[in-house]
Amino acid sequence: MLERFYPDETADSAYEIDYEGYYRQGYRGIVYDVDNTLVPHGAPADDRAKALFERLHEIGYAALLLSNNKEPRVRSFSEDVKYADYIFKAGKPSPAGYRRAMERMGTNERTTLLVGDQLFTDVWGAKNANIHSILVKPIHPKEEIQIVFKRQLEKIVLYFYWRKRRKEGLS
Repeated sequence: MLERFYPDETADSAYEIDYEGYYRQGYRGIVYDVDNTLVPHGAPADDRAKALFERLHEIGYAALLLSNNKEPRVRSFSEDVKYADYIFKAGKPSPAGYRRAMERMGTNERTTLLVGDQLFTDVWGAKNANIHSILVKPIHPKEEIQIVFKRQLEKIVLYFYWRKRRKEGLS
């Protein structure tokens, strides 16, 4: 039952993923969460984020920011990084936003990655849409109260996820 929340993979940071390797595997689009995945909650796009999206563009990826946030936040981040479309008030974990993202990027379930920091929105939504998910560690500990509560529940799910990975010899 908890497996529905398990990511396909984990990474320490969105900035340490082997994007070239995924491109060689046939992935062509990447869906990103913004807050605490790419920058601390509410922060503008920084130089590292801008460089990442330029790199993704040069590799050949389509990128899209999928956020439950309001449009001003997501639009300004998208404008700053230049090479990412966006969908705001996405309703994650519903698969509808992910499907819209794939449609906009011209990708499908087999050619799309999700990179996000939350199990119950980002990863579960990707699972609902049959997209390969990569869970990254949150960038900053400061978060809104509803997310702090969800993080406590995530710890339980991640305990069982890591236990399963160890049993399978994958940790």
